[in-house]
Amino acid sequence: MEHRYLGNSGLKISEITYGNWLTHGSQVENDTATKCVHAALDNGISTFDTADVYANTVAEQVLGDALKGQRRESLEIFTKVYFPTGPKGHNDTGLSRKHIMESINGSLSRLGTDYVDLYQAHRYDYETPLEETMQAFADLVRAGKALYIGVSEWNADQLRAAHYLARDLGIQLVSNQPQYNMLWRVIESEVVPASKELGISQVVWSPIAQGVLTGKYKPGQPAPAGSRATDEKGGKDMITDRYLDDETLNAVGKLEPIAADLNLTMAQLAIAWVLANDNVATALVGASRPEQVESNVAAAGVKLDAEVLARIDDALGDLPETDPSKTKSPPTRIV
Repeated sequence: MEHRYLGNSGLKISEITYGNWLTHGSQVENDTATKCVHAALDNGISTFDTADVYANTVAEQVLGDALKGQRRESLEIFTKVYFPTGPKGHNDTGLSRKHIMESINGSLSRLGTDYVDLYQAHRYDYETPLEETMQAFADLVRAGKALYIGVSEWNADQLRAAHYLARDLGIQLVSNQPQYNMLWRVIESEVVPASKELGISQVVWSPIAQGVLTGKYKPGQPAPAGSRATDEKGGKDMITDRYLDDETLNAVGKLEPIAADLNLTMAQLAIAWVLANDNVATALVGASRPEQVESNVAAAGVKLDAEVLARIDDALGDLPETDPSKTKSPPTRIV
């Protein structure tokens, strides 16, 4: 496993991060989740990402239990705050000082740790002054409950505003967590240039496009039984609404010989592709079986040359989404 610096900081994280969105506490049983976490550790993954909203706080508990007994200093644990949790009352959502302060305490308790390495604003909150949010984050850093601060799915202007406030408060905004893969490239024109300017890395989710870039979905054929596209709790709508048309699946099929030439699986090629972007610090991968972790980890350290990247672009043509306006947060808090 190779490691990269997170933003303009001295913190190193593994190129592959184990994430438990949609799996722990919902898709897979706890013993299987624990086996997946242990497979991640056995294969050199040191970085783990979760969020309080995943399975309405249960995913954090499952991850914390799975990491018990591990040397805390050897791990980087990330979590997030914004979406409604618990009974989903009027203050159980957003980025107010109240919600942030209460949420971090709950997350630390469930994760079984005194601090998280990275605490992330899961979306931008238009209903809370950014100054209030950043001051609360600064107080958490000074209290030792979070070492670094990040965000998720913020646009370039929001990143700039938060960066300057963080700097004035004496803390570091080091990361953004966007969706990014061969088919979804909306961060490339604005978010990535701004991030490079500000010293912010990308911690990217969905590098294999919810499984579409594995090649298991075929044009004109039903989704395989047990796949995410058949799972109502596993992001079915996100896949079917965006990726499962024949034009997209035919284009994805053209990636198969590229992967074969490199002796990679389709998933490994997709993960290596996001890691080829030098603003990406790590690719988030989930798993419902330990062997998936072992396979995906093999993408770490793979270098794709310019010729391979050009072949991928030619195969996909105009299909990838590049509109920067697709990076957005809900206009009002979700309750």
